[in-house]
Amino acid sequence: MPIGQTTFDLQAHSTYSDGTLAPAEVVARAAAAGVELFALTDHDTVDGVPEALAAADGIRVIPAVELSAVDAGHEDLHFLGYALDHTDPALLATLADFRADRVRRIFAMAERLRSLGLVVEDDALRAHAAPGRPHLADALLAGNPELAGTPRDELFARYLVPGAPSYVPRSRPTVPEAIEVIHAAGGLAVWAHPFWDVAEPEATLDRFAAAGLDGVEAFYVTFTRAQTERLYAAARERGLLTTGSADFHGPAHERFNRFRAFDLYGLEPDLGRLAA
Repeated sequence: MPIGQTTFDLQAHSTYSDGTLAPAEVVARAAAAGVELFALTDHDTVDGVPEALAAADGIRVIPAVELSAVDAGHEDLHFLGYALDHTDPALLATLADFRADRVRRIFAMAERLRSLGLVVEDDALRAHAAPGRPHLADALLAGNPELAGTPRDELFARYLVPGAPSYVPRSRPTVPEAIEVIHAAGGLAVWAHPFWDVAEPEATLDRFAAAGLDGVEAFYVTFTRAQTERLYAAARERGLLTTGSADFHGPAHERFNRFRAFDLYGLEPDLGRLAA
């Protein structure tokens, strides 16, 4: 989507987390779609960033990451860290710790699924450096023919979200800790797709802004005009940046399968120094 003369799409995933394409191919597809300003935001890792930067040809790639955090009753809020130092040793050590917690949870969930009589092969999870819930969902579908054809959203609701019998909660980081990790590496912290988790985001946004939040992903592939306008107004009132993305995961993904699939609804994004 355009800002001034620049077309941006600032969240995408590769095989380093829950995407299906290598970073270089993700960058190539973004460029082919007309994206000029791009961020690879794999979950809890920047390992794909060097490949993405090397593949940049006619497209500007921002070093970035997506962190998951806990907050009160919310166990999986997402925060995007933009324009950070992806070589920072402290950042890399912290992300390794976050991934270790992710892996612990996934294998614990796999064990709970087996206790429910489902088949989950650990080898299918070990094929990924840092398996997440999408990989666990794939293992469920592969090992249990009776689940064939089950929509991914239904599978998550049944087994892989808070309240489900096989769900194992995240233990860290808190939202302020996630923001601090991003800031310590020189980055900007942006709350990703708030309406995924919070129906009334304004009060929550106040708390996060007080913790140092820099921006909000106000433009998002699944957001309605009303949701976008509401987040945009809330961000402007609080002096926060407004970013956007189609959250690309791969061409075969049932929802997040193409770049530039979000709408600005006539509003003007504020990307701050990301657009410089």
